[in-house]
Amino acid sequence: MRASLIQIAVDEGESVESRRRRVASLVREQAGDADLVVLPELWTTGAFAYREFASEAEPLDGPTYEAMAKAASDAGVWLHAGSIPERDPDGPLYNTSLIFSPSGDLAAAYRKIHRFGFDKGEAVLMGAGQDLVTVPLPETTLGVATCYDLRFPELFRSLVDVGAETLVVPAGWPERRRAHWTLLAQARAVENQAFVLACGTAGTHAGVPQAGHSIVVDPWGEVLAEAGPAEQILTVDFDPSKVAATREQFPALKDRMLGLEPPRR
Repeated sequence: MRASLIQIAVDEGESVESRRRRVASLVREQAGDADLVVLPELWTTGAFAYREFASEAEPLDGPTYEAMAKAASDAGVWLHAGSIPERDPDGPLYNTSLIFSPSGDLAAAYRKIHRFGFDKGEAVLMGAGQDLVTVPLPETTLGVATCYDLRFPELFRSLVDVGAETLVVPAGWPERRRAHWTLLAQARAVENQAFVLACGTAGTHAGVPQAGHSIVVDPWGEVLAEAGPAEQILTVDFDPSKVAATREQFPALKDRMLGLEPPRR
């Protein structure tokens, strides 16, 4: 299976509509060269552009949905379209990921569970998601998480418990904590014996330099590919069957003692 992680630079001076067209074109360029394409978190606005969330928020089926659905269909790829600031007509804003099938149908939407910012920013401007999301592909089952979620191992273990084999994490991760990004991506891969595809942004969001360094990690924690700090497309081949082989060869998940239902007597 081949995945392309499109590490977009989200900088001031480019309109959301212009960026949307540019990203759709980049997705279309993956036609015939990738099975799965992944975009970063909040690439329409920038993950740290808090003041833009409300003004740029859109309904689930808004302009980004339409552009990305068509791009996925045109390219014939599975597309994790990163995330958008979603405006729920009956509730708060959400940081919502969209995943499209190669026919352009919406396969799943995930509202980010763990919101970053502590007592400001996303944490107070957006609502928290509640649901685990997995997406069955012909070759593997995706488990979906977003950025700050990467710091919460219980989410990823829960995704594995419901069948996830490849963990996809779009992000807008700051450069000042880049070491954590790499460390946590490898940790989530090793402890869950799963592939991790983590796609970040380049550029600067509201004065916050971004880490870039999108990364693909295999179930043993080996880094298969890693981007640099600038905008680029990171393409990597990986074998989804390695997940089952790793879990059989080193069956650590079977030795879990905590977080499980007590045995029946």
